[in-house]
Amino acid sequence: GITTLHSHPTRGPTLPDQSEEGERRRPKMAQLQETYACSPATERGRGILLGGDAKTDTIVYCAGRTVFFRRLDAPLDAWTYTEHAYPTTVARISPNGEWVASADVSGCVRVWGRNGDRALKAEFRPISGRVDDLRWSPDGLRIVVSGDGKGKSLVRAFMWDSGSTVGDFDGHSKRVLSCDFKPTRPFRIVTCGEDFLANYYEGPPFKFKHSIRDHSNFVNCIRYSPDGSKFITVSSDKRGLIYDGKTGDKIGELSSEDSHTGSIYAVSWSADSKQVLTVSAD
Repeated sequence: GITTLHSHPTRGPTLPDQSEEGERRRPKMAQLQETYACSPATERGRGILLGGDAKTDTIVYCAGRTVFFRRLDAPLDAWTYTEHAYPTTVARISPNGEWVASADVSGCVRVWGRNGDRALKAEFRPISGRVDDLRWSPDGLRIVVSGDGKGKSLVRAFMWDSGSTVGDFDGHSKRVLSCDFKPTRPFRIVTCGEDFLANYYEGPPFKFKHSIRDHSNFVNCIRYSPDGSKFITVSSDKRGLIYDGKTGDKIGELSSEDSHTGSIYAVSWSADSKQVLTVSAD
């Protein structure tokens, strides 16, 4: 259609109200007062991965394309990192607290400074699909990632400053949901996934040692105890199994009394390596 504009020669232009009253009525520029960080993004059938730094009482997690940092003793003390081009999946703070490694659904891993201008230090694409888990080595020199991909690119460990690989990770045939570094020497890497397996690797350079075939469903999470003496696997078969940290031999199982009645998606150790916390679909 056609819009006709009518002019009114007897009316002059409307000038802004320059009076003191007009100044009070005029909207002022918004200023950021506080950031209310959103909760971690959830996904059906997957545990939420939380990273953290005990020295600063800080947790880190992902939601959308953003990585969130929050102080547990001051929840409104939050800040974000928004440089990923795809939805983020996991973020971990380095052992010295200076660096952050974050990953996304495209397989991209970014390592950047935690403080100051959060400058990007390195960027890699170690696997061809979504990164499901990421862990720093205890000396802060290496990173291991696991997830989805093509061929053998389901697990990769590399030097974080150069991207050089530090081993071969054969043994899985489906998506690898979780991985971890042994926190004490001699270093080990353990992994688990949708092929019902948990795998044990010795190194560096890391090489496949043996598979653990004790679960009858997806193995969703695997974690070393802080003292490195043992590790635990939890599964959609509702069981939690404990293994020797140096050999990978089975040494125990979570009690069946008052046990979970649904899939167990994540597990975490207490600081003294004597207790575990599990989360389930029940």
